[in-house]
Amino acid sequence: MNRDVFITCAVTGSGQSHTKSDKVPRSPAQIADACIEAARAGAAIAHVHVRDPETGAPSRDPALYREVVERVRSSDTDVVLNLTAGMGGDIVLGSAEAPLPLSPASDIVGATERLIHVEELLPEICTLDCGTMNFAEADYVMTNTPGTLRAMAARIQKAGVRPEIEVFDTGHLWMAKTLVEEGLIDDPVMIQLCMGIPYGAPADMNSLMAMVNNIPPGWVFSAFSIGRMQMPYVAQAVLAGGNVRVGLEDNIWLDRGVLASNGALVERAGTILTAMGCRLLTPQEVREKLKLTRR
Repeated sequence: MNRDVFITCAVTGSGQSHTKSDKVPRSPAQIADACIEAARAGAAIAHVHVRDPETGAPSRDPALYREVVERVRSSDTDVVLNLTAGMGGDIVLGSAEAPLPLSPASDIVGATERLIHVEELLPEICTLDCGTMNFAEADYVMTNTPGTLRAMAARIQKAGVRPEIEVFDTGHLWMAKTLVEEGLIDDPVMIQLCMGIPYGAPADMNSLMAMVNNIPPGWVFSAFSIGRMQMPYVAQAVLAGGNVRVGLEDNIWLDRGVLASNGALVERAGTILTAMGCRLLTPQEVREKLKLTRR
């Protein structure tokens, strides 16, 4: 069991949750406020996507990231910023019978373009989705080839940003080990086990522990699950030796019929953790643990 735990709050994500809850932040101001709210509730890390302020659709516009980062950094609340680098790897096939040409909904760009905002804003952490995967949507594929991952890892390393390796299934963990062995990711290695997302690793203990038991010594990991399994995974993650992620990216409900805010989800997670005898790490303690460079 891990008794010194940090909480990451994934405040908005890139899915359609904004159509189901008016508490999901859309604009840069709302997203920045959500990061600050989560930090004040006990989160040490805020994981950030951006959205089109008008439509709520996912975006990778560097100007939107810039506004979020500047607002958070200029506030009086300390939090470690973790910007996604997952956008730009989305392939949507035309259909089952006519996969080509790709659907206009596809957003597939090169490694350099996917990291423009990271290299400009230099967050302490950015994500690296360590594999390709089918999602629940019929013709959508999250696409991260070994070549793209090597190129992105090298650029992240050169920028002096700590990658959080997103692991959705066992093969992604294998790829992460390969990148570390090739010298493209520095110690301490940080990974996020993403459970219960169709069709990656299911949110059951056998699948979770299969990956936990294959994490090399010295690596730091968090784990989470989506929907109603979010809070059970707060306990399961620390019992397995890891840290915790909650937030509206992964779950919009606090209780049955009660929409959550990011702050409420972090507070609920903190209550679970302190009741288990855990101590919540501060942002500065996380910086020291992960050897982060604060800008």
